[in-house]
Amino acid sequence: MKIFDASDIFQFAVRIEENGERFYRYAATIVDNEETKNLFNILADEEANHKKYFSTLLSEIESYEPPETYPGEYMAYLRNYLDNKVVFSSHAIKDEFGGVKDTLSALDFAINREVDSILYYSEAKNLVPRSQHAEIEKIIAEERRHFAKLTDFKRQYDKK
Repeated sequence: MKIFDASDIFQFAVRIEENGERFYRYAATIVDNEETKNLFNILADEEANHKKYFSTLLSEIESYEPPETYPGEYMAYLRNYLDNKVVFSSHAIKDEFGGVKDTLSALDFAINREVDSILYYSEAKNLVPRSQHAEIEKIIAEERRHFAKLTDFKRQYDKK
């Protein structure tokens, strides 16, 4: 049973990337060294680029437009879903920012959110038609790249 269309997943991706960028900008302000600050700023820039990339992919696929009882109802639903249930949601970030107070906790938080993203998109792929799986795989590949970058950095940071 199809619950979401790939266009929905790309709308989710755009919102997740916005929230991810917000987190990485915040993390860059609390870390204890320039190298880590640079990493988080680079990741924030990449999240902004991912948002553009996903927006472009979204514009290239057929959008699902369900019937609405008022204009914007479906988009409001998607935004609320994202803000309350999805990786890098604004509520999750707000709730968990309090625990992110130093470089190590910021790295751990970011690594966990990237893993959550990979798992989320892997599951979301099952909610769209098979013909749209390739687009979702593009998102997963981007998240895996961030996970690898963060874990490599943390491994080097732990050695110092």
